[in-house]
Amino acid sequence: MEGKLTILTNAPRTAIVANKEHIAPSIPKRGRLYGGTPQSIDRLIKPFRCPGSSTVVRVSEKPARKKRKVNYADADGSVEDGDKPYTNDDRLALATRDVNKFPVFKVKDRDTLFRQRFAVPLVNKEVGTYNSCRPPPLLGLRQGAVFVAKPLHDPSEEFAIVLYDPTVDDKPVAPLDSDGKEEHGKAEEKPKLDEPIMHKSLADILGLKKKVEERPKVPVVIDPRLAKVLRPHQVEGVKFLYRCTTGLLDTNAQGCIMADEMGLGKTLQCITLMWTLLKQSPDAGKSTIQKCVIACPSSLVRNWANELVKWLGKDAVTPFAIDGKATKEELTQQLRQWSIASGRAVTRPVLIVSYETLRLNVDELKNTPIGLLLCDEGHRLKNGESQTFTALNGLNVQKRVILSGTPIQNDLSEYFALLNFANPNYLGTRNEFRKNYELPILRGRDAAGTDKDRQKGDECLAKLLTLVNKFIIRRTNDILSKYLPVKYEHVVFCNLAPFQKDLYNYFIDSPDIKSLLRGKGSQPLKAIGMLKKLCNHPDLLNLSEDLPGCEQFYPSDYVPKDARGRDRDVKPWYSGKMMVLDRMLARIRADTNDKIVLISNYTQTLDVFEKLCRSRSYGCLRLDGTMNVNKRQKLVDKFNDPEGAEFVFLLSSKAGGCGLNLIGANRLVLFDPDWNPAADQQALARVWRDGQKKDCFVYRFIATGTIEEKIFQRQSHKQSLSSCVVDSAEDVERHFSLDSLRELFQYAPKTTSDTHDTFKCKRCKDGRQVIKAPAMLYGDTSTWNHFINEGETAAMGKIQDLLLRQECSEKDVSAVFQYVSH
Repeated sequence: MEGKLTILTNAPRTAIVANKEHIAPSIPKRGRLYGGTPQSIDRLIKPFRCPGSSTVVRVSEKPARKKRKVNYADADGSVEDGDKPYTNDDRLALATRDVNKFPVFKVKDRDTLFRQRFAVPLVNKEVGTYNSCRPPPLLGLRQGAVFVAKPLHDPSEEFAIVLYDPTVDDKPVAPLDSDGKEEHGKAEEKPKLDEPIMHKSLADILGLKKKVEERPKVPVVIDPRLAKVLRPHQVEGVKFLYRCTTGLLDTNAQGCIMADEMGLGKTLQCITLMWTLLKQSPDAGKSTIQKCVIACPSSLVRNWANELVKWLGKDAVTPFAIDGKATKEELTQQLRQWSIASGRAVTRPVLIVSYETLRLNVDELKNTPIGLLLCDEGHRLKNGESQTFTALNGLNVQKRVILSGTPIQNDLSEYFALLNFANPNYLGTRNEFRKNYELPILRGRDAAGTDKDRQKGDECLAKLLTLVNKFIIRRTNDILSKYLPVKYEHVVFCNLAPFQKDLYNYFIDSPDIKSLLRGKGSQPLKAIGMLKKLCNHPDLLNLSEDLPGCEQFYPSDYVPKDARGRDRDVKPWYSGKMMVLDRMLARIRADTNDKIVLISNYTQTLDVFEKLCRSRSYGCLRLDGTMNVNKRQKLVDKFNDPEGAEFVFLLSSKAGGCGLNLIGANRLVLFDPDWNPAADQQALARVWRDGQKKDCFVYRFIATGTIEEKIFQRQSHKQSLSSCVVDSAEDVERHFSLDSLRELFQYAPKTTSDTHDTFKCKRCKDGRQVIKAPAMLYGDTSTWNHFINEGETAAMGKIQDLLLRQECSEKDVSAVFQYVSH
């Protein structure tokens, strides 16, 4: 109250005094404002000044220097330059022009420096960016940032790999007319109508329409951490994938098939593509896609997640790998969240899921736009009618990449299904494809076809290849020979053991088979299955039930299955192939530190292998369809560890044949052939792949003269079909007519190799090879080296592999075909 009273009493006196002229008004005493610190009332009278707009204070106290007068006489050009005499200043300027170009830094004295006003040290002090004298902007008015179009990675770096270069790849987009069709030329300009002005905007009338400038396109460059690990063929693969999926090759098709053979690094190439699309696009600062789905067999889900971390680093991307740990409700919830997330909410852009899980949960993902779909081991989609195919085809995704080392497996219709999935309707409908391409090509392939058929088939094939080759990239294992050790692949023909031979003959002469061949029986598949099992080992059959009446052939030491009790020992001498395998394992264990993978189509055969290993005290690991998906990768890592005690890995070709890396082993035995050559190719490629340090030895066991040889020959026909379409190999020898059921149920006891007999081989005389093949073709065993077992002194006694050399002293192996990679 005291402060307020003071003000009231002082005020009138000031007013009275101020009214008198020529008398300076007396300065009032300082009062207290609001009872706080003493402050003068002048503060209230002073005009408010914005804190940012302080006036520039002179640095020094010296008086300002007068401006020098400039003489503008004769500046109008009335006197020519040439008449002017040179002054000393001109001469000095000429003499020191180079020095002045680069000003020398001079240290300022301390007094001057400390008196200067502080300025924010910015690199580019342009007017548009930051100005200390300018008042701060009003609330809500955000200054527009100056956008500089820059690529994510520098394309001019030494090892940069550029996928998209705007100077080369940028296509001018034709303007669209009102109907959405491209305009052609300006020739047909429409006559201008007298439009009423009222429909035009003010900006139109005044001609103020701004021309919105398009941002310049920037190069797309592979991330340097990936660029330094890519091999030359992989760089070519990534460029191909990028051009296909971004529509640079064909705007109507954004899918492709990566059909490189096994072991060439398809996974790494696809990770590079995916990472580039997720992070970059020709529009600077934007990504091409937001989400990616990787569909693969269940045993590879964990493997894909590991590969992402391996190549991109731990924190680069968080994959959403569905590995079967979550319950059904949790999984549905997680998929729902994943599908509705967009923009910055996408925290896990990569979904890794097995085909089965994707098929069951496809409804959750149907509506979300997916940028890229990678189908690993994509030959799963070979049947266009299957539920998996239908489910994946229903996803909202344009960019589709199929990875498959074996795109043609049995026939061209499967190949069509894959192509149609990658680029829907590019080759027309299924029936159109069958009529235009499939039937003529097959007629030309058939050994019984006429020359006219052959010519027409070749024409259709050429036409198909021109359409398809744009979207399929296929490199064979020959490229690998630069980076990997030598691979020796052998087809080992093993004679049947006496007990096996008796049972085999008894079965094919039985009344059931006789009636089957007359067309009366209805179960040829059952009979074929029994014969295949018999070729592996008689213990795979329940002899008393499957072959009633065969008791007369039992050897003296044979004990029927149900009477064995605890005697679980395997008798390898009942099977020719098993005897050879037993000797091989013993020799590996005794003389080398190699590891071996044993593969079979039957889990029953794996059971027999397991008993054999147990009775011989060999450490072994086993992976088949019954194993939990989570444990599979751990098992593989355990086997690949060089310090591991287990040297035998038992693998079911159906469960683990695809995509597994078993580079800990350098020997592999495929114990029985499959009707589908691709299944065998997949299984055979488990050991000879990136990371392998030792020479590899691969063996395919075939029982001589039996149904297995027929299956092997049938594979040759399918493979020649595959190489003619996918590998574009010229004149693949037309070996076999499409044979009938009867030939399967014949046994050739006197041959060393029925397959070799069907080749009508021109390089061998009396069974011995006299001329080496000019070039070995992997898919065609008629070009391989052919050996017959004629004892240790013959050609087979000098073969590179010690395991096969030891077989020369035995009679179980009748012949060997050998392929050497390089």
